[in-house]
Parts: sequence; C-alpha cells; structure tokens
Amino acid sequence: MKKVLLVEDDTSLRENVEELLGLSGFRVFAASNGKLALELAKRERPDIVLCDIMMPEMDGYEVLEQMASCDQTRHIPFIFVSAKTERSEVRKGMDLGADDYLTKPFEEEELLGAIYSRLEKAEHLENSFLDRKATHKEGDDIRSLNELKNFFDDHGQLFTYKKDETIYTIGEHSNMVYLILKGVVKSCGLDEEGKELITSVCSEDDFLGFTSLTDNFPYQEYAVAIEDVELAGLHKEKVKSILEENKNVSLELMDVIAEDLVQIKKQLLQMAYSSVRKKTAQTLLMYCKAMNRGKNSPLKIARSDLAGVAGIATESLIRTLSDFKNEGLITIENRNIVVLDKAALERVH
Repeated sequence: MKKVLLVEDDTSLRENVEELLGLSGFRVFAASNGKLALELAKRERPDIVLCDIMMPEMDGYEVLEQMASCDQTRHIPFIFVSAKTERSEVRKGMDLGADDYLTKPFEEEELLGAIYSRLEKAEHLENSFLDRKATHKEGDDIRSLNELKNFFDDHGQLFTYKKDETIYTIGEHSNMVYLILKGVVKSCGLDEEGKELITSVCSEDDFLGFTSLTDNFPYQEYAVAIEDVELAGLHKEKVKSILEENKNVSLELMDVIAEDLVQIKKQLLQMAYSSVRKKTAQTLLMYCKAMNRGKNSPLKIARSDLAGVAGIATESLIRTLSDFKNEGLITIENRNIVVLDKAALERVH
C-alpha cells in the first residue's frame, strides 16, 4: 500500500481528500502545517507528498526546500496543491523542484491521475537506478580530475617512503600510477657519463609514474623521495579503464601532461642557454613552488639536487648561492635556504 503525506491547513478539504485517497487504496498521513509535515515525512517515509502552499508556521515552499535538503526525504515526489493560480507562483514551485502543481479546486480524476503518474515515474527511476547499480563498475562515475584524485585517495594502495628512499628505478616494469599524498619526489635520469639529471620535482596532489597505459614499458627514469613521502597507487589497467569510460577526465589529464611537457622544455632551454645565475634563481623558485613553502620557510634540499635541476656544477651553484645571500635575496640557516625575495629572483638574468 502506497503512503501519501497530505499537508493542508483547511480542515474540511484535508478530511475530504484524506477520505478520497483512503478509498483509492492509499495509506494517508495528514498534517495541518509544514512543521508537522516534516516530522511525518522523516518518520513515515511517504511515497509521495501533496502539499498546500499558504499555511501557518511554515509555508509549502519552505517544506519543499527542507525536504530537498534532507537525505531521508529529498527523493520523495512532491506535488503542490494550491489555490494560487498565477503563472509566477506555479513557476516558483516548479523551480524549487516540485514534480507537479495542481490548482484548487480540482477534480478527483485530476488528483489521482497526478499521483499515479508521479508514483509510476518514481518507480521507473528507482528501477533504472537499481539496474545501473547492478552493472556499475567502480570508477565509472568519475567526472573530473579532482574526482580521479579522490578515487586514488579512497581506493589506492598506500605506499610510504622515507627521505632518500628510491620509489622505482630505471628498467623496472611500470605497473602502477601514483598520486602523491604527502611529501616531495624527484624524478631523475642519467647522462652517458652516469651523471644524475633531475627532470622534475613533484609534490602533494601531483601524479607520479605515468608511462604508456597500453604497453608495459619499463621506467626510463628513477624516482627518489626528497622528504618522507606517502603515495596512493592504482594499477595501470584500472587507470586505463577509468580514462576509457570518462572522456572529460582524459582531456583534463592531457592538459596536465601537456603543461608538464611545457615546463620540461623550458627547463631544457634554461639549462642550455641561461646564465648560471638565472638557472640557480629559477631552480630555487621551482623548489619553493613544489615544496609549497612560505616566504620564510627553509628549503631543506641538498646542493647536489639543486645543481642537478639547474644543470650546473655543484661548485658553481654554491658560489651563486653565496652571491644571492650577499645581495639579500636568500639567507642560509644551518645549510637550509630561505628565499627572502621571490620577485627579485624572478628578475635575475
């Protein structure tokens, strides 16, 4: 037996409609005001609500808004029954989310027709939801890059690494994609002489370890924790499945990868053509951004790492840092670097 919540402050009309619905096979819960209606809706979970608009204590518009904001009642079909016939009033009711709007006086067939129609539609939606739920695959409902990151956080395998620990190495099969939850990671390659070249510095909320999703190519670089790191990892096949099902996420991810490529190209040009001073300044700024430090927070970073990103000898970097310190751009506290003037570092040539 379907349950109807009838909200009407006119006693005579409420009793008449209650009797009509009872004779039509419905179980009716009646309320004379909006406050009582909300209590009944949460307690009895009706299949449909018939509600007047002009009522004491709480009008019908507020009843609908309150029900729509509550998880227990937000999906219950809602029909306004009112003497207000102005188009603006009807439009307001529908804009608030009402499923239908009947004007008083109404015929018995009109009222029952609206109820049956809305109950049938609600049942159809429920069946559709159950069908989707039965065939739903975990990750199918991811619609944005932020939701993909949330999925990593919620469902990914957790990995932790201490400072200076290797996360993966060159030649290792790339089975996982990672999201950095905490800490900073450097990705490095080796030149022909075995010298380390830092290709990128990634921090919290960055992806790590992306390689081909169609082939199991080995890593062409290695990754090391600059500080204690937490990662959430998903198998590449799972990531591939999510991206195949969600085009918008794929496009957002392509934008991120494209921006990373632009930054890598800038870094290569800087290493090839910029002065030692500019390379050092840009590297300091990059580490400031990656490690998310405030103006007076120290960069606890090895000089060799800074030189590796800048593409210069460690001795040249140390001399340049000394110059920057004398110029008041940075200060050095127990070998940790504090950037004092980011704007001035941006202007270094």
